[in-house]
Amino acid sequence: MILARVSHSVSLADYRAALRTRGAAAPVLTSLLARLPVAMIGLALLLYVQRVTGSFGVAGLVSAGNLVGVAVGSVVQGRIMDRLGPTRPLLVVSAVFTGFVAAEIAAVELGGAAVPMIVLAVAVGLTEPMTGPASRALWTRLLPPGRTRDAAYSYEAISMEVFFILGPGIAGLLVNTPWAGTGLLVGACCMVTGSIGFALTPAARRHRPVERSDAVGSLLGALAAPGMRTVALAAFGFGALLGMVEVAVPAAAERAGHAALGGLLLSVLSVSSVVVGVLYGMRPWPRPMYLRLPALLSVFAVLIALLALPETLLGLTVALLVAGTLITPQSTAHSVALEGAAPPGTATEAFSWVITAVTLGSAFGQSVSGQLVELAAPPTAFLVASGIGLVLGALLWFRRRTLLTEDDPRPVPSFAETR
Repeated sequence: MILARVSHSVSLADYRAALRTRGAAAPVLTSLLARLPVAMIGLALLLYVQRVTGSFGVAGLVSAGNLVGVAVGSVVQGRIMDRLGPTRPLLVVSAVFTGFVAAEIAAVELGGAAVPMIVLAVAVGLTEPMTGPASRALWTRLLPPGRTRDAAYSYEAISMEVFFILGPGIAGLLVNTPWAGTGLLVGACCMVTGSIGFALTPAARRHRPVERSDAVGSLLGALAAPGMRTVALAAFGFGALLGMVEVAVPAAAERAGHAALGGLLLSVLSVSSVVVGVLYGMRPWPRPMYLRLPALLSVFAVLIALLALPETLLGLTVALLVAGTLITPQSTAHSVALEGAAPPGTATEAFSWVITAVTLGSAFGQSVSGQLVELAAPPTAFLVASGIGLVLGALLWFRRRTLLTEDDPRPVPSFAETR
């Protein structure tokens, strides 16, 4: 059984201490630039293709291809970085990513067939530099376990939430410039510049691989550990619920006759998420991690059900503010849970699995929600999302023993918990 620990409550002083850690300034600044376009590339590509081809169908397939590439590439890159360190892999993928972005732009501008654009979109996703997992893993080398490291993980989750607010907005603005590909180009330049800068920082270059556990010799790698599969399940559920909301909210705005407000309403989710995320880190609940993952997902599912109640966009805005409060706490919990769930020597790969799980969950949620909105109405999508979240929360509760702390009683795990 993989052992985890009870995470610590953190204070604002802990956040300051983490960011002022010796050797942390350069990685923090460069990773900020590299991760700013993380929610921008896919949307910018979708809007770019749609503007040029005039087809949402082709643009959707191109965007989906990019999503698949990111899901696969994050794990592959994470595994390589755990073995070689982040410097060489990030430099190589940054160069290859640049080439594929250039090829994608050329394919779009030439007005070619959909297949080449889709294939290149997959390649762009595969080679998108995974600076986020590398940045998260670096804290395990800069800080010892404890409150300050937990604050660093919380900072990573909160900063990513900020990027998910800014990224789509920036992409939407840049697509309206004289050249529709501006958003893709600007996002790619930021990502490459930040990733190369991060890779060349002294902290990244000093990385030395940690001896890997014998349990990760299989194709699954870090996911071979039962605790990792539990964290991945929590991340998948989190992504699925967000994906369903991200489709149903704009649909609700459109049905209310205010389609332009759809993106703004989604931003409301992130605003409350960031604010509560900082406060939640100071007094996390529940304290034991093996209880926190199922509790947070289940309560989040209940809050999403509230989105089905309002009959006006103002009421939906208030409900989104309430539901958004549990977004960053879940992201932080996933990151902290990896501390004990991930086998030794797999810190980067483990976080990459979380990114993959969220990405696949989001793709699943968006596809299901899209069908429900077409067949029924947005409130139905919210209620179904809530039901899915409660079912997955129950599964997490069933698997909670895989994340027990060393001080907790450890009953014999059930058959399902060892799978």
